[in-house]
Amino acid sequence: MGTSLLNTGPGMWAMLGVAAAAATLVNYRLIQLPARQMLFAIARALVQMVLVALVISQVSRSWTLTCAFLLLMFAVATLTATRRIGQLAWWVPAAAIAAAVLPVVGLMLGFGVLPFSELAMIAVVGQLIGEAMTAVNLSGRRLHQELEQREGEVEAALALGFSTRDAHNLVARPVAAEALLPGINQTRTVGTVTLPGAFVGLVLGGASPLEAGLVQLIVLVNLMVVQGICVAVTAEFIERRIGERAAPVHTAAH
Repeated sequence: MGTSLLNTGPGMWAMLGVAAAAATLVNYRLIQLPARQMLFAIARALVQMVLVALVISQVSRSWTLTCAFLLLMFAVATLTATRRIGQLAWWVPAAAIAAAVLPVVGLMLGFGVLPFSELAMIAVVGQLIGEAMTAVNLSGRRLHQELEQREGEVEAALALGFSTRDAHNLVARPVAAEALLPGINQTRTVGTVTLPGAFVGLVLGGASPLEAGLVQLIVLVNLMVVQGICVAVTAEFIERRIGERAAPVHTAAH
């Protein structure tokens, strides 16, 4: 009999309903988050996970469908990052994500760490794309906020003869690393605060704890590489004012 992390019988669905009601009530009463917003998020997550599970079970049988699915994930990540940052053209997040994910995937394939199979590619590359998207979101928004708040310092540097890139670099680059803090904290506390999903899944699948730990370490280190490249590329574009969207022009009423 196979081992499962959770029992997925009728009790699970009953517990899920109780947990959803509790989450909605707690957030509504204590944080004043609209109940509709919480219920919509839970319902959307349920539908998306069921659909994704069904899609992956079919997509992972074909390399053509696997590549198409990965491109779809890349497109969604790009559009999500573009919308959340709001001040960059879509191709800037796309370039940052691609520049980070492709070399890392090539490195893992080259050393034989990542199996060249449809399901493995979907699982690993999808996780890398997701973390890259998060890094672009955090760094893009944080850099723009810092540059707006310290615009006077940028103008002073320009007046002293600094180039546009160097003037922005003085202000923005020190805070760019803040986007890496979640990943660094996760890596520092792995095994002591939390047991990541990859580790738990491998152990339940029959791997030894040592083997599962080594695989999880490889995943975490590669995620840090992806995030670092994403932040660096995003910062470079922003500091050079490349790919910035023009601010809307507001005409004053006469």
